[in-house]
Amino acid sequence: MADLHIINHPLVQHKISLLRDKNTGTKEFRELVSEIAMLICYEATRDLPLKEIEIETPVAVARTKIISGRKLAVVPILRAGLGMVDGVTSLVPAAKIGHIGLFRDPDTKTPVQYYAKLPDDISERDVILADPMLATGHSANSAIKILREHGVKNIKFMCVICSPEGIAAVREANPDVEIYAGVMDEKLNEDKYIVPGVGDAGDRIFGTK
Repeated sequence: MADLHIINHPLVQHKISLLRDKNTGTKEFRELVSEIAMLICYEATRDLPLKEIEIETPVAVARTKIISGRKLAVVPILRAGLGMVDGVTSLVPAAKIGHIGLFRDPDTKTPVQYYAKLPDDISERDVILADPMLATGHSANSAIKILREHGVKNIKFMCVICSPEGIAAVREANPDVEIYAGVMDEKLNEDKYIVPGVGDAGDRIFGTK
């Protein structure tokens, strides 16, 4: 069963509260999503392997540790996932970036792929898949399927807010994918939006509504 990590750090919880406010404007909303992504990424990369090296300091030779060659990629689910990329790459600047474009069919509420562009060596990388909202889980599972078709073996899913329904859907279809979230909300409404949530994260990030 996939592990669910709720990042209950005070800074994450505080910033999510500001994110929820309907009066929070586009600029601040975008900045908050990026900051929350950075804080969650800090936890999601906690298991990166280290190796010991020697470094000469101005005082002496130090035996110290660096990350041991693990290649990372961050793949946002378009379009809202773009809001999380800067937060991740501010911590892991060497990470390559892919993009998966999905939109939700207004009638069936299921995801439709319209774009996928991934690094050539994506199969050799651990992937952080990013989307601010994990609602039904359909988009996450579709994106995970695309990554697997490109040979990706190790995937972590990172979101700001998740629903119990979304967690259950990802766990059922992809039990090996670890999920990192800022908070789990109450439920989905009849339109499949997270309650209480933040509304449409894409519209609020890009100011399109």
